[in-house]
Amino acid sequence: MTDDSIYGHMKDEGVSRRDFLKMCGLAVGAMGMTSMPPLEASGLPATLNHVEKKSIDHVAKAMETQPRLPVIWLEFQDCTGCSEALTRANAPTLGSLVLDTLTIEHHEALSAAAGFQIEEAKQQAMEKYAGQYVLVVEGSIPTGEHAAYCAIGGRTAEVILKEAAEKAAAIIAIGNCSSFGGLPKASPNPTTAASVTDLITDKPVVNIPGCPPIPEAFVAVITHFALFGVLPELDKLNRPMAFYGKTVHDRCLRRPFYEAGKFALTFDDEGAREGWCLYKLGCKGPTTYNACASIRWDSGLSFPVQSNHPCLGCSEPDFWDGGGFYQGQSAPLQKPSMTTAGVAGAAGLAIGAGMAATAKAKKENKK
Repeated sequence: MTDDSIYGHMKDEGVSRRDFLKMCGLAVGAMGMTSMPPLEASGLPATLNHVEKKSIDHVAKAMETQPRLPVIWLEFQDCTGCSEALTRANAPTLGSLVLDTLTIEHHEALSAAAGFQIEEAKQQAMEKYAGQYVLVVEGSIPTGEHAAYCAIGGRTAEVILKEAAEKAAAIIAIGNCSSFGGLPKASPNPTTAASVTDLITDKPVVNIPGCPPIPEAFVAVITHFALFGVLPELDKLNRPMAFYGKTVHDRCLRRPFYEAGKFALTFDDEGAREGWCLYKLGCKGPTTYNACASIRWDSGLSFPVQSNHPCLGCSEPDFWDGGGFYQGQSAPLQKPSMTTAGVAGAAGLAIGAGMAATAKAKKENKK
């Protein structure tokens, strides 16, 4: 791995100690951390409580000692939408994530090299960082007699995945396709598409589903692993609880209309124009676990329901076969408890503010 620590690299970029500690504090909220082993705090504001000081100092210590994390990113049956979404991450931006925390050793869409050169570079990185790199997988994997539907350099995706997974420290399946099979797996599944967890059972895997997923969820997970060497708390589908612990319906801005019994019945009726609940138009928000309603996309600008479009349930298994407004039917409703923006909402705001402050500090120091 690289010799300099994450903090050492940030110092070279002009980040002051004060701004570094501010970012550590915001990272604590972003990753849902509430308590940490006792560590001696240094230079932290007196207004922070004891738990906050310990947590912030724990993050600071990790950034001061941990080297940047090597990442090998594979793309299979995908549309590159997950990578595209990450380039629009606001917390942090892709540039600051790559420069400060990660070293992207292989990514077919982002690498300058191509052909045999990029394949050779990947093999070298896998040997150099064996047991240390995080493997990120985008896209589903065709299997069996249909494995040839996705091949790179004459080798099938299934072979490439198993080879790269063998030496990985952990695996992140980004997007619904790699997490659950996604659109390629939809009936009748002509390529016998499978997810990462269908094929890899002896490595820790975290699923970050969505079509595409919220980029901040990926950033928080990989930052957590880079700092502490372990994955965050996961649900029964291997999704990070901080972002997938509550439903879209729980946090939806149209929730009050649902409670009042006001529903849009068509896409151009009075209810739709007034922003009423889209449940009767097939919205899957009540059965879809994701932080779309609190973090949203494009720096918190919007998400599908806010744009008058029902939730498709794209962070759930087999979402494409699950029906919805295309068939004029709604998801079966299991009424959640009344919950407003929870951990994930705070996470999005916290990490966004933190990285904005850090970027501003870099800019001012360079000037």
